[in-house]
Amino acid sequence: MAGARAAKDSARRPAQLAVPPDLVAAPGYGVRRLYQAYLAAWSRYVDAVLTGPQFAVLCAVLTYPDADQTSLASAVALDTSTMADVCRRMERRGLIARAPSSRDARRKLISLTEAGKAAHLEVNRRARALDQALLEGCSPDQRAGIALLLNSLGQQWEGVAKVTDSAIAFRDADGAQDQLGRCGSDGSIRAN
Repeated sequence: MAGARAAKDSARRPAQLAVPPDLVAAPGYGVRRLYQAYLAAWSRYVDAVLTGPQFAVLCAVLTYPDADQTSLASAVALDTSTMADVCRRMERRGLIARAPSSRDARRKLISLTEAGKAAHLEVNRRARALDQALLEGCSPDQRAGIALLLNSLGQQWEGVAKVTDSAIAFRDADGAQDQLGRCGSDGSIRAN
């Protein structure tokens, strides 16, 4: 009876499957895994309420006090609608203050409140500790190289994502290029 129960239990457990080779070879898959792990670690060790984008805004406002919301959005790689939402939430929490520009009332100038400065100080301390844990075993030169590589890839990938109407070149395993289509501004791929 015990043997039958054990066999039944093992049949219920999902099999541990290896990651498909196509995914292992795809940089986007690796980036997604890194990002998922980073979000989980951030929530657990840094701050479960203040998000990474909110922390980025705190950093940018500390660096560029009284800058406008649109310029800050660009500095932290957020689109303007996401930035507006992030700022509304941060303002409700008392971390930032927004005021219209004296030159253009449509522009919102952002400054840190005392609570925002205190939050930045504490969260920055924990975020740097998380950075240390994530890159444990890497030399200072390797850490700098990893940061440079990730930021360079981010810039490259943002450029690829912004392409609205240019040929997309696909290369096969032998390096031969095949123009399969063109990417339209609506994200569709049209045949050549």
